[in-house]
Amino acid sequence: MDDHIAAALGRAWLADPDDVAWNLLSDLTAIENRMGGSDGERRAAERVATAFRDAGADDVHRQSFETERWTRGSATLDLLEPDERSFETIALPYCPPGEVEAPLVDVGYGTPAEVDDCDVDGKIAVASTTTPDGGRFVHRMEKFGHALEAGAVGFVFVNHIPGQLPPTGALRFDEEADAIAVGVSKETGAWLTEYADRGGRIRLSVDARTDPAESQNVLGRVGSDGDTVGDVLLLAHYDAHDVGEGALDNGCGVAVVAAATRLLAAMEPALDCGVRVAAVGCEETGLVGSDHLAGVVDHDEVSAVVNVDGAGRFRDLVAMTHTSEATGDVARAVADDTGQPIRVVSEPHPFSDQWPFVREGVPALQLHSDSGERGRGWGHTSADTRDKVDRRNLREHAMLTALLVQELATREIPRLDRSHVAEAFREADFERGMRAAGLWPTDW
Repeated sequence: MDDHIAAALGRAWLADPDDVAWNLLSDLTAIENRMGGSDGERRAAERVATAFRDAGADDVHRQSFETERWTRGSATLDLLEPDERSFETIALPYCPPGEVEAPLVDVGYGTPAEVDDCDVDGKIAVASTTTPDGGRFVHRMEKFGHALEAGAVGFVFVNHIPGQLPPTGALRFDEEADAIAVGVSKETGAWLTEYADRGGRIRLSVDARTDPAESQNVLGRVGSDGDTVGDVLLLAHYDAHDVGEGALDNGCGVAVVAAATRLLAAMEPALDCGVRVAAVGCEETGLVGSDHLAGVVDHDEVSAVVNVDGAGRFRDLVAMTHTSEATGDVARAVADDTGQPIRVVSEPHPFSDQWPFVREGVPALQLHSDSGERGRGWGHTSADTRDKVDRRNLREHAMLTALLVQELATREIPRLDRSHVAEAFREADFERGMRAAGLWPTDW
């Protein structure tokens, strides 16, 4: 191992007197609301820019883009029959304002087959946040889209994690949805499922707004400007849902990127390429920041994208390769060299910031970590708070992230074949769900 790399890792392992990752995480989670397009998100961007500069990144600047800001108001869920009672609920981002009354129908997990088996026409569909084992995880946007295509007039998303925690999560990418949708706790969901079996009818009322707004990405650079095959782009989103602190999703991720940036700056004499670092906004409301970044970056100048979304949360790192064999080989090589477990997952998905690049053929790694349980856990609820974070995970995942970027810099990573990527999405049974969510590329 190069002396510069060994020295940087050794200092990080022994102690970080500034504790870059933890301090950034603490400051971000202290901001009351980092929702895309909000003042809190702007203040978070300023804090991340400071962290990038302090980490040794050059040319740190903010890049503005337009977005649709959704602002939460009140939401109510009233059972009208067979009993009269009210339940706690929250609207899902891009839910329109309005009111709907209709019978309940329980669609189980909300998979396409379950929706097809139910008569949802003119009814309000009730679906779980999780998906049964044995198949891929079906995303909330797919479930909502399937239900609306089948004629549902409303949607209730039921958390599968106990604790009176209504879940949130966007219904569309950067645009207002066509029907009212809310989240309820697991405990409330048990009642709604029972009432659905008894011919229950509910009223959903939501007050919310969707307005044109501005957000920003934070960009910087470390490494050489030498004659290489292209820069590695290292990114994470820094926005979060407004119901919690956004510590796990994705305060951990952007904190890992800031700490990895410091390591990469110290490794600079050993880097064979430039590394572009980016903290992107509006991921939770539609990958808007990464989509903007992908639209202004020359893809020929980027050899690979490393998206840190989910790293730093749990102990063991997961490297999601999104069909790239070469980035999987890099993850396995770093795991072997360090003796640290990195589980490699090849299947693609379109629900994080690598997607705008993968769909254009740019190879990617998404760095995640897994609790071993199905679903988001505390994410997208009010329980997504800083106390859930283990500082060791932030430190060690930052070190592994820096090593993965450094290893990518030593290799020529083949571009993705877009037709192969499209086929991989079809084989993973994504096409119908992505079409229902409005995400399937028109040229696929």
